[in-house]
Amino acid sequence: MTVRAIVVDDEPLVRRGIVSRLAKFPGVDVVAQCGNGRDALNALRAHRPELLFLDVQMPGLDGFDVVASLGEGECPHVIFVTAHDTHAVRAFAVHALDYLLKPIDDVRFAEAVRRAIEAIARDREGDVGRRVAAVVGEMLNIPGDRAPRALANCFVVRSRGKVSFVRHADVDWIEADGDYVRLHGGAQTWLVRETMAAVDRRLRGRRFLRIHRSVIVNVDRIRELRSLDNGDYRVFLNDATELRMSRTHRDAVTLLTRGA
Repeated sequence: MTVRAIVVDDEPLVRRGIVSRLAKFPGVDVVAQCGNGRDALNALRAHRPELLFLDVQMPGLDGFDVVASLGEGECPHVIFVTAHDTHAVRAFAVHALDYLLKPIDDVRFAEAVRRAIEAIARDREGDVGRRVAAVVGEMLNIPGDRAPRALANCFVVRSRGKVSFVRHADVDWIEADGDYVRLHGGAQTWLVRETMAAVDRRLRGRRFLRIHRSVIVNVDRIRELRSLDNGDYRVFLNDATELRMSRTHRDAVTLLTRGA
């Protein structure tokens, strides 16, 4: 992962020091250096960085003026750099990620950069996931046979900035996992950010049956059913996985025996 960064400070020596420290982080690319607030605004709008090292006290526009001048969605994660700790409260009031005092301590600097990288990774994961989910949802709403089957028959899995697709046919069974669901396919599992109810609605009529309030099973993976004294069933899959079918879902047995 590469993070685009801009360094803004009216002292050239401080700028060089920050850039030199950032060179130890191969995932951070300094795309611009600026000595005043006006140049900083131009660079921010030209390069759209994700991380900004910003001096508080500068002639003309100071660091807070720069942040205030940015429109919604234009402001990256900000790490303020200053010689005075009197600005700390105001810095966090404008949602700064961190606040470094001059002279800069190497350990605190490294900690701030690590926090920034983690925050940016979370942002990217959420942003990519939202965009892909929106595209997929839009495609799945296309009527008739114009809907792309490759997407209509897949789960969208988002994890650590990566988006992958799991075919329904590759899923053995599904269980509730908090507010989400966990797919099981062979030795693999995937966490999908959908509710059990939403997945049940989507898979209904697609050779999947809900056998418990927290379990959905691919009927093609079922090897055997065994009734229990309390009216429940034990469900055995081809890979020897054992699940339980609750009494409230016994209608699934009828569907299975009819070749659903």
